[in-house]
Amino acid sequence: MIFLHKIVPRYTLYTIYYILFCGCITTEYNVATHKQDIFLYSTEKEVTLGENVAKKIASEFKISANPYYIQRIKRIGEKIAGVCSRKEISYYFYVIDDEKKNAFSIPGGYVYIYKGLLDLLGNDDELAFVLAHEISHIACRHGIKRLQAALGYNFLILASMKAPSGPQFSQGLALALAQIMSGYSREDELTADELAVKYCKQAAFNPKAGIEALEKLYQEDKKTLNPLVYFRTHPYTAQRIRHIKQTLHLPLCVDDYIN
Repeated sequence: MIFLHKIVPRYTLYTIYYILFCGCITTEYNVATHKQDIFLYSTEKEVTLGENVAKKIASEFKISANPYYIQRIKRIGEKIAGVCSRKEISYYFYVIDDEKKNAFSIPGGYVYIYKGLLDLLGNDDELAFVLAHEISHIACRHGIKRLQAALGYNFLILASMKAPSGPQFSQGLALALAQIMSGYSREDELTADELAVKYCKQAAFNPKAGIEALEKLYQEDKKTLNPLVYFRTHPYTAQRIRHIKQTLHLPLCVDDYIN
């Protein structure tokens, strides 16, 4: 048996003990991963947190008002959301008016894609896979699990309060957004890709387009001196392509094993 105090800082232990005795920790069945997960607070709190972080994003990023972009991602995104495993929340889709090649999602059902990536993804199947990948993170509650592990209970409770104000609230939102933008673990990324394949199939999109989208991003990345933002927040490109091919039972090649 591994003793908790050997792997968790003391101040974190105090928080854990407090939460345990107050009955705030719940074990819930994750409908996306089919596993039991530990969550520090409810879906309702997660949705409020998402609303607050979305407001911060709207104040710091330029959200596109282009009707073509909005209609395209909403049309495709809603098809994916309609077949995803998590139905108790609503999903919202936004385009950030910036040439970066990136996409991300935040807890509570919010999906963002940069104009640069949207323009690069030439067909609906490629876009569907990217949106399905981000929806999968929400369905699995990857974002909320990452936040509760990195920031702890107090920060999350503060950031999920309805319409508070003050420097502590702003700091909580800034930390939450920074953690989300820093990316997920390898396991979470592969799980999101696997679910994206499933959701694309169910929504009548071609899941093989996920491979094409990643390869296109990789080729675009080779043209620049600095790595594209997408590959800083969505790493392990060769492994991800290999995993998608294995999920689809496609033959592998040597390049699939080279990062």
